[in-house]
Amino acid sequence: MPFTFDNPNTFANNPLDRQSEKRADSGWIAKTYADPTTLVVPFWKLKPFSMKTPEGTAVGFMKPGFVDRMMGEGAPLIFLGRDKGGAYFAADISAAADPESEGPLAGLGAFKDLRQLAMEVPPGDAAILGQARSLIDWHQTHRFCAQCGAPTALSDGGYKRECGVCKAEHFPRVNPVVIMLATSGDKCLLGRGRNFPKGMFSALAGFLEPGETIEEAVARELFEEAGVRIKSVSYHSTQPWPWPSQLMIGCFAEAESEEIAVDEHELAEARWVDRATIRATLAGEGPKDFWVPPKLAIAHQLVKAWAEKD
Repeated sequence: MPFTFDNPNTFANNPLDRQSEKRADSGWIAKTYADPTTLVVPFWKLKPFSMKTPEGTAVGFMKPGFVDRMMGEGAPLIFLGRDKGGAYFAADISAAADPESEGPLAGLGAFKDLRQLAMEVPPGDAAILGQARSLIDWHQTHRFCAQCGAPTALSDGGYKRECGVCKAEHFPRVNPVVIMLATSGDKCLLGRGRNFPKGMFSALAGFLEPGETIEEAVARELFEEAGVRIKSVSYHSTQPWPWPSQLMIGCFAEAESEEIAVDEHELAEARWVDRATIRATLAGEGPKDFWVPPKLAIAHQLVKAWAEKD
């Protein structure tokens, strides 16, 4: 059964039953893939296939045989899970030269960057695509054994790679990242990364380090990037982020003071912004030279949740 919660973030609330207990049964995987109710979404160069329908944009789910001949030797074929209608797989067809213009998919749709497509399809479909993209990316970058250097082979429906020489087993990794909105009374702290679009400010973020708690990482990152010390941390929500495979852990942090000392290697700028400005910005009525990340990002949900507090 799927385990879904009331999570406001894109790529959360995956509707599929992942049936992890069945993945090691290669016969079951093969039988499931051959089932006429099974659907597969092709990915080309990490972009999922999409189609236009009378209702709008839809994920380009296909019958398995439709994409089989576009897959290169050893290309990842991943079991994603199933719902009441049947099973879902993802197939990497990056070996195809130009699948939008030639072959069985020609003229049927387009391969889109997931950041764009996720905002055009239902939330559950976006979550499925995020799961698929993370796994395909992992397979593309882990084709050789980290222990002995020999080639590895996909197994367990796409959730493991095995070395044929030293027999080492390799599993997909999820990298935890803290993303936090520091607050002080009626103000929140936002920063501009050096590569951000002009005018965009966001919550600060950073990777957890080995042996570090979430609270410790929040405190360290805020102090390292902005010189802000905090006295408490509270949890908001998490977001799977498939670039390549991160788990964004959203938090609020109460600051001890509003003093800022920006690390110019990390940030171009940081500032405290009052609640009225944030509310106006979210309503599309804020300053023209100031904006926050779109709804796709958990940073947007953190800012929105804080701004809506009385």
